[in-house]
Amino acid sequence: MAAFDTTQVPFITSTQVAGDLVQSVDDLSRSLQRFNWPDYLVFVMMLVSCIFIGIYFGYQDHMKHKSQKTARRDSEALDYLVGGRKMKIFPVAVSLVASWISGISLLGTSTEIYVYGTQYCYIVFAVIVMGFVMHYIFLPVFHDLQITSAYEYLQLRFDKRMRLLGSLLFTLALLLWLPIVVYVPALAFNQVSGVNIHIITPIVCLVCIFYTSVGGLKAVVWTDVLQTGVMIGAMIIVIIKGTIDVGGLGVVIERNTAGQRFEKPDFDLDPTTRSTFWNLFIGGTFFWTSTNAINQNMMQRYLALPTLRKARKALVLFLIGTTSVLALCCYNGLLIYAMHHDCDPLSTGLAKAKDQLVPLLVMEVLAVYPGLAGLFVAGIFSAALSSLSTGLNSLSAIVLEDFCKPFWKGPLTETQTRYIMRFTVLIFGALAVFLVVVVEKMGAVLQLSMSLGPVTLGPLFGLFIMGIFFPRINGLCAIIGTIGGLATMSYIVIRSQISIALGEIVFAEKPVTVEGCLYDFTPLNKSSVFPADGSHTQVEKSLHHVSFLYYTLIGSMVPTIIGYLCSVIISFTVGFSPEDMDIDPLLLAPFLRKYYQPSKVKNMTEIIHKFETKDIKL
Repeated sequence: MAAFDTTQVPFITSTQVAGDLVQSVDDLSRSLQRFNWPDYLVFVMMLVSCIFIGIYFGYQDHMKHKSQKTARRDSEALDYLVGGRKMKIFPVAVSLVASWISGISLLGTSTEIYVYGTQYCYIVFAVIVMGFVMHYIFLPVFHDLQITSAYEYLQLRFDKRMRLLGSLLFTLALLLWLPIVVYVPALAFNQVSGVNIHIITPIVCLVCIFYTSVGGLKAVVWTDVLQTGVMIGAMIIVIIKGTIDVGGLGVVIERNTAGQRFEKPDFDLDPTTRSTFWNLFIGGTFFWTSTNAINQNMMQRYLALPTLRKARKALVLFLIGTTSVLALCCYNGLLIYAMHHDCDPLSTGLAKAKDQLVPLLVMEVLAVYPGLAGLFVAGIFSAALSSLSTGLNSLSAIVLEDFCKPFWKGPLTETQTRYIMRFTVLIFGALAVFLVVVVEKMGAVLQLSMSLGPVTLGPLFGLFIMGIFFPRINGLCAIIGTIGGLATMSYIVIRSQISIALGEIVFAEKPVTVEGCLYDFTPLNKSSVFPADGSHTQVEKSLHHVSFLYYTLIGSMVPTIIGYLCSVIISFTVGFSPEDMDIDPLLLAPFLRKYYQPSKVKNMTEIIHKFETKDIKL
């Protein structure tokens, strides 16, 4: 079945349906924007609840530190950033799920299934592999070291320069990611209420900035618990009611089968194919591991638990929760197609953007029940607020621990510590709002978030791979490798985005039709998005055509390979192997520790001396 080309469809005029003249697409769109006062009330109550949680934990910590006479400075920072390392397993696990399942996942995954089919669902196998890697390698390393910032590891393993580089890469990655997180729920709110996204984003971000800066990690975690409950509850309501409305589960399966949405695993080895089983399994494993293992957002929560055993239990609950929500999102995409199998809302303009498909479904299913549509939109905003607050809290940890303390003359005072953490949240929150204007022009959010992030997260993951798995790689080689990785990923991603914008790279989408539409509309010109033959544009393939799912793999392996080759060159040139450096075995992967031999050199001084005596410049 060929993909439907909407440019070939004449202007469609429906006649009578149940005795009534069917309205135009604009009238229908306005009629679906029925966000009334019960919906706004539910939405505002969610925001107010978050504010009170922030105030409660902020006041609780203030009274605690006020009663302490010693070590207030370190205690306050520890409570603010990692909850005093006394958090409970369940709220931390829920917070991990909420931090990962942002509005990007809620809207982006469902859109992915509707537009491209169920191939993306096989990424669940990558999630499982990520769980094993986290359980046996990364969690033991970080928990044994008892650090606050994940990038403290880079200083312990290499030197202060590497810690600063790692923190800078993470900060840049968050600056690319946070505007997407903010944009997604604003897009949903615009679909259901008609309110401009540039009006709602600053309002909601101010709420998030307030409770994050006031309450710290405890407020973030407990608002995550509230927000996740709202998010999942609203999703389940939409799925149950929507399935009933289309005629049951059998109808959903039947229509998606006819629409070619169900797909067997595609074992094509071509790395330029957008989504195959191997892309999802191999590339997805690297992507998920990097965003969990070396992402301060996630690791900060694991480090908030008192023991490694409890951190591993939280990981198990996180995997269960994440795969469950992923399954709900995938089914939601199938439900959207079942509702619109004969009248594609993207072709008619009923949905102005791909990521407005989910809120459109919500208004069609729940608008007749006062407050329920508001509950779902509150759920989408909850997911976004959770991710935003997590990112802002992590940035406050990075700025304090990695950018300020190492370069501050003398210890920071209590007031200085407090202001640094709070102002960091405020500044980066405001910056995220401003960058929404850029994200608005860049397409579907799921692919966008998995394309931009690896520009910096890939090389950053490579740094940790070099440190944990390759004792012979030193700081100099790690820097050289990271620069190579950044250059490679910047070229691939920027060149790829340009090619997509120019229409040089076109992804084959699943077939759609407008034959069953019961309202007037002017067909949109989507010939560049829906190729008539359903195939990719035939162009000569090059490096930037590789699937976005491989970006993290490339971004982490290029630095590792360059760093390792650099260490080999140093061995032959200087007659000294960097693996002889004095490295604490706790900095290596647990399975490598027993093979690590005592060092012959205690620090970098001897290496530098050997370079200088051979007239080799660092």
